[in-house]
Amino acid sequence: MTMTDVSATDFAVIAYREDDRWEAEVLPEALTSDLSGLIQALRQQPSAAGTIGFVGVGDDFFIAVRIDRGDVSVFLSDVTAAVDWPLAAQALKYLDIPVPDDEELDQVLPAGDLSIFADLGLEEWELCAIAGDLDLFPDEAVASIAGRLKFREAMDRALEVALGP
Repeated sequence: MTMTDVSATDFAVIAYREDDRWEAEVLPEALTSDLSGLIQALRQQPSAAGTIGFVGVGDDFFIAVRIDRGDVSVFLSDVTAAVDWPLAAQALKYLDIPVPDDEELDQVLPAGDLSIFADLGLEEWELCAIAGDLDLFPDEAVASIAGRLKFREAMDRALEVALGP
């Protein structure tokens, strides 16, 4: 059984630089289940430094997508989410990674471009540590990443709009 209902904890946000300042805004809820739609929405936002999109689904996982000079990078926080969530399965398909079998579901493993934010100051090991922290909900993990990338305040505002106070 796959889960597709949008819950109160699902969110989609975009971050981009404008006038040497990071901005973050909420994207339509429909993008919490549509990777190609998310990529298209990110491409439509002009930004000299590229755009970053984050989607969090339930209490289970998040996806980061970065568009930089036309290149698309995708990071999935947990490959095992692809068994239950269509968006995670879409990310694995985009990355050309098979959905894991039931026997492979014993640990949380990230997939995709682990160096997606390395040029912005977040090393691969740090991103993997955040993604693998089972005590963090997706919004908390995204806020932590935004803090390391120096746009935590903008992200906190966007997440508050997306998720409510």
